[in-house]
Amino acid sequence: MAEQIFPTKGHLLKVKKSLQLSQLGYELLDRKRNILIRELMALIDTAKSLRGSIEDTYKEAYAALQYANITLGVIQSVANSVPIETGIKVSYRSVMGVELPKITMEKRDLKLIYGFERTNYALDYAYICFDKVKQMTVVLAEVENSIYRLAVAIKKTQSRANALKNIMIPKFQAYVKYISDSLEEKEREEFSRLKVIKSQKNRKLALQKKAALPS
Repeated sequence: MAEQIFPTKGHLLKVKKSLQLSQLGYELLDRKRNILIRELMALIDTAKSLRGSIEDTYKEAYAALQYANITLGVIQSVANSVPIETGIKVSYRSVMGVELPKITMEKRDLKLIYGFERTNYALDYAYICFDKVKQMTVVLAEVENSIYRLAVAIKKTQSRANALKNIMIPKFQAYVKYISDSLEEKEREEFSRLKVIKSQKNRKLALQKKAALPS
């Protein structure tokens, strides 16, 4: 034993309790890990779908923007007039103690920020597509951040579960066996000692009885 273990019944009960707590802890961590993995896999599927959709939307938007630049010339002034988005809010939801972000963007009617005199439908279409990209980016940011947080949590949970399964539980099991074997050995020694004492006592009584008989 690497640590000093006292082979007593009190210590045996203490070690058995530690073993039970370790086993319970492992079961809870294993359950938590499985729940987090299911949540992670669902989000990964969502992220794949979103990446495909947002990539297609970007292609459409840049194609329309390129055509607008060709037909209208450089439209940097129009781009600079697009207002900064300030309606994004972040809240959190808990999944097995892991805080996952919930990102929402205030819904507003899409309003053109330029006039129609020196623009065309290509610019309108690019503006609409980039607004759609913005909305999809908010959703994708939520999903990908949640994936990262879940992956980190799963790694930590797996590490703790492995420590319990491969280190703590075997250690306490070994302690229980060592103390139990030591106690059993003590009981056998005590039984043998009492047996010898009883035998010696019976022999002494027999000699006394024999000495008490008339010659």
